Amino acid sequence: MTPSQLHPGAVTSTAVTHRPGPRPSHHFRQFDVMGAHPDGNGTRFTVWAPNARSVGVTGSFNGWHCEPLQRIEDGSGLWHGRIEGARAGDYYKFRIEGAHGGWMEKADPYAFRCEHPPGTASQIWPLEGHTWGDREWMSQRGERQSHRQPMSIYEVHLGSWQREEDGRVLNYRDLAVRLASHCRTMGFTHVELMPVAEHPFYGSWGYQTTGYFAPTARYGTPQDLMTMVDTLHQHGIGVILDWVGSHFPSDWHALAQFDGTELYEHADPRLGYHPQWNSLIFNYGRYEVRDFLISNALFWLEKYHFDGLRVDAVASMLYLDFAREPGQWIPNQYGGNQNLEAVRFLQDLNSAVYAAFPDVHMIAEESTAWAGVSRPVHHGGLGFGMKWNMGWMNDTLRYMQRPHFFRRWHGDDIRFSTVYAFNENFVLPLSHDEVVYGKGSLLGRQPGDEWQRFAGLRALYGYMWTHPGKKLLFMGGEFGQLQEWHHERTLDWHLWARPLHAGIARWVCDLNAAYRRLPALHANDFHGEGFAWVPVETPEPQTVLAFVRRGNPGDATAVAVINMTAEPRVGLRLAMPHAGEWQELLNSDATYYGGSGMGNLGRVVADDTPLHGLPASASITLPPLATLLLVDENDTTSGGVRP
Repeated sequence: MTPSQLHPGAVTSTAVTHRPGPRPSHHFRQFDVMGAHPDGNGTRFTVWAPNARSVGVTGSFNGWHCEPLQRIEDGSGLWHGRIEGARAGDYYKFRIEGAHGGWMEKADPYAFRCEHPPGTASQIWPLEGHTWGDREWMSQRGERQSHRQPMSIYEVHLGSWQREEDGRVLNYRDLAVRLASHCRTMGFTHVELMPVAEHPFYGSWGYQTTGYFAPTARYGTPQDLMTMVDTLHQHGIGVILDWVGSHFPSDWHALAQFDGTELYEHADPRLGYHPQWNSLIFNYGRYEVRDFLISNALFWLEKYHFDGLRVDAVASMLYLDFAREPGQWIPNQYGGNQNLEAVRFLQDLNSAVYAAFPDVHMIAEESTAWAGVSRPVHHGGLGFGMKWNMGWMNDTLRYMQRPHFFRRWHGDDIRFSTVYAFNENFVLPLSHDEVVYGKGSLLGRQPGDEWQRFAGLRALYGYMWTHPGKKLLFMGGEFGQLQEWHHERTLDWHLWARPLHAGIARWVCDLNAAYRRLPALHANDFHGEGFAWVPVETPEPQTVLAFVRRGNPGDATAVAVINMTAEPRVGLRLAMPHAGEWQELLNSDATYYGGSGMGNLGRVVADDTPLHGLPASASITLPPLATLLLVDENDTTSGGVRP
């Protein structure tokens, strides 16, 4: 397949090649040259500090005395040198005399490993030593990750998913075994890791990155992280990395004013300071900064075999006035608020990634209506393969929090997403951002008594898994976590012993199974011919959602029906695509999931009575706060999914 066939966001440009010579001029493999590279009994060091007066290396190998580096006299701003006795495992920093005088000690921007926080030194670390065993996964990745395949993502924060009994965090290797087992059991196709690049402030969840090329030492070594990705691949599970190219913290040991000047950021705070996150904004107009970031993206995909990057906070990159008041930002050359340099950077980023890895995913977290986020660069798009559907998330959760009685007047909230569902290649996210900062858990935001809250959560998941778009669920949602998420404690795994929570887990497991096995639920996630609303004969149609999903020609057709109130509906007349017997493949009100046990005894018969333009209809029982999934009776692809 060509890149554009695999991903609409891909482009068919030629691969970027590594230019020879010591200066990494405008290429995307800077990690091959920059930073610290062991060489026999010594180590070669290279750092970019064009405005520094002098640069040296200090470390555990020389008693933290400074050994000078030499400026490369080619205008590149690079300093380099080889230090005898500096070996793998030694800690170091660059000691820099700034442009205006004064000395600073800086961590290496290209270090492959960093000191365990709260330490801030870099560590000489080779990336060899891991023997990959995921050849089967990598050879099949293009087919497995096609847009016409199912994609159900389990979002994870490694430090709080599971811990030792005494509260200590787990190693990447231990997490790998547990995650692989859990995801296989639950039926998720992918894991998405919240940022693992080194970050000094644990409470930032990884989004305040300082060591862009170094996996955090909190959970082990780089080779341990490789083992984690390898293990998941060998269990048939893809791994996506949350990647932060939108901003970086002002910690003095890191990128901020690296050589005494605003090197990676802008000098003008109206361009270079992010008021919402108290962080600094990359200068996307500087090619060395663009190469640093694009090299970093390719680094994680190449060295760690990640299957895609979820790019954080894209909207903050695209708009010069993002989170700013009038007078706090500078318009572009045409007087607009679009950050044209960031647009070009994102296009170059996606072009470079898809040229090198046409079988990965580039996913944008973009919260506005910017056009063409997941459309090809050569068609004027940003070139991403997919985009988070933040509109669907906001509208759906706002609707689901309303008392059941009032939902009849807010049907547009729950239906509006289908108006634009195929404008982009969407992922439906119920992410970590929806269960923090006082928002409560997804279960806690459901109205009604305890039974209704659990039934409402099952209905929400049923609606999500049958709605067009790939799926993402944050950890804990799969069993109805009661408390909102906090990074300092593990999930409440003991809840699995409670019947209603176990019922949620079984429901998510069976939704994943149906989603994976029925092409009708995934093959046309990004194509309008795979979806249509189905009329319902009822005095209150706004609280009953019914739609048809179609897959490839010849595949079984599926019909989803969701009751968004606690009132059951008996004898509800539902229009159907054709007459015949339909299997009630899934019913979230089954006692197996904690429901009341109402339903249609596993089967619905549609007759030739037309309804609202469709040739057939059926009389069904629709349980309270429930999702039904009806499939052609003759379908053979749904074996193993519980009715």
